[in-house]
Amino acid sequence: MSALNIVSEFCILFMPMLKPSEQLEIIKRGVVEIIREDELLKKLERSYNTAAPLKIKVGFDPTAPDIHLGHTVLLRKMRQLQDLGHEVIFLIGDFTGMIGDPTGRNETRKPMTKEDVLKNAETYKEQVFKVLDPQKTQVRFNSEWLEKMNAMDIVKLGGMRIVARMLEREDFKKRFESHQDITILEFYYPLFQAYDSVYLKADIELGGTDQRFNLLMGRSMQKQMGMEEQVVIMLPLLEGLDGINKMSKSLGNYIGITDSPKDMFGKIMSISDALMLKYYELLSRLSIDGLNSLKRGIEAGQIHPKKAKEDLALELAEQYHGKEQALKAKEEFEHIFKEKGLPDEVPVFEVTKDISDEKGVWIPKIMKLSGITASTGEAIRLIKQGAVSINGKRWDEAEKALPQGEYLLKAGKRRFLKVIFQS
Repeated sequence: MSALNIVSEFCILFMPMLKPSEQLEIIKRGVVEIIREDELLKKLERSYNTAAPLKIKVGFDPTAPDIHLGHTVLLRKMRQLQDLGHEVIFLIGDFTGMIGDPTGRNETRKPMTKEDVLKNAETYKEQVFKVLDPQKTQVRFNSEWLEKMNAMDIVKLGGMRIVARMLEREDFKKRFESHQDITILEFYYPLFQAYDSVYLKADIELGGTDQRFNLLMGRSMQKQMGMEEQVVIMLPLLEGLDGINKMSKSLGNYIGITDSPKDMFGKIMSISDALMLKYYELLSRLSIDGLNSLKRGIEAGQIHPKKAKEDLALELAEQYHGKEQALKAKEEFEHIFKEKGLPDEVPVFEVTKDISDEKGVWIPKIMKLSGITASTGEAIRLIKQGAVSINGKRWDEAEKALPQGEYLLKAGKRRFLKVIFQS
């Protein structure tokens, strides 16, 4: 694959603003739906003719502190719009985050404290600038205006939607029909989020397909208040490593942007060939022409899918860790998987007397305490799948204790651990 095909979107910073039709083609890449495309083109034409950037609103509720590649689908589209010359507002929902987005929930979300929300928000701010241009990003908190609302403001806001329309929302509808609780506060979440669009005078709002109801609510409220309606741009939800479920930390199928270079590289190499092409489309800086050329090359047998996957893994590791670390991760991957060697550094876990007995120690316990699995349940699943070996031999007895000694434990394809019993 020619290096000329790799076109950094950042290069747009040094180009004059593209024509509206050209901008539209770039914006549409990887997008599921635009409501409405004709309106977007008109906004782009007005912006082009007046040299006035469009206001792009994207809201993030800081209910979890870590950002993974699934989140970067939105972040990359934001960066793309920045590089086209538009104004991006990274809206942290510190106020709405204390309510909790009911999207996809089958029960009322437990409210977060102000302290938790602000702590997560700071972590968000540290991580998002791995993608966004800090000089071109306006960071706002919706508590700036929502906390200033008085009781009558909130009453008026509630009067803008009828209950029947709220119950058309799929998750509310299911809970209502199954006689599960829905709080009035949850009804207010999409109203507050919609009011954010009114207050910020957003021209465009970005979100995942699961946010359709909330995004359209902003459009509807702007119209009710006599404003030009925002265009809604919806992006796909990125599947995780399993290729089935949405990337999620709770499911353990995620690639975090703070993952080590070697973990990031190795995880990307583990995805399916079909998922690889979706990752290219949504996460890579490969140009549209380059992506089409890659697809044709794979279909014609001119480009091996594994080589394409290595290029993707190298590019993404470089995006978040720099070229030197990315190349080192690639070399280590090749050393482990192609030469059947070991990584340069294998972590050591010392089994102390307080966690072992005369029989030794339970291996799932070692795996959890050492951090190579998140839980003993995950460790047991790996053992039963035949994915755990001790000194090169498969260990398939989940209940058997490991006796005293020194061992090299391998879990899956990438995780190694040297186990040493305390004498």
